[in-house]
Amino acid sequence: MPDDENVPDTTLDTVRVLIVDDQEPFLSAARLVVQLAGGFEVVGEAMTGEDGVAKAGELQPDLVLMDVNLPGIDGLEATRRIKSNSPGIVVVVLSTYEPDEYESRALDAGAKAFISKSDFDPDRLENVWSSS
Repeated sequence: MPDDENVPDTTLDTVRVLIVDDQEPFLSAARLVVQLAGGFEVVGEAMTGEDGVAKAGELQPDLVLMDVNLPGIDGLEATRRIKSNSPGIVVVVLSTYEPDEYESRALDAGAKAFISKSDFDPDRLENVWSSS
């Protein structure tokens, strides 16, 4: 193989992440968590369920971090639509609600996991991804 520095290193796969949340403070916090986690990069952001579905279709991220409460369609319906259109995309639902309220509904919608926003950190993100 030629030694060409313009050839990307495909041995290190970066997890491409789309963040969907309607609150700028949490978008910033989630962006920071993704940056601090090893091997993840934010490729897009959306602030509504409809925009999240559209951007997931356009960007084809590996992972979508999806809020439950969104303007327009909620995060659970957005998750259903993303998984219907692109079954290979992993969706993790994040919420301020307690897991006992939404975890089973998130999983039923096709999410890989439900994480309380207060528990969302780089280690949790890496653990959820490595179990997918």
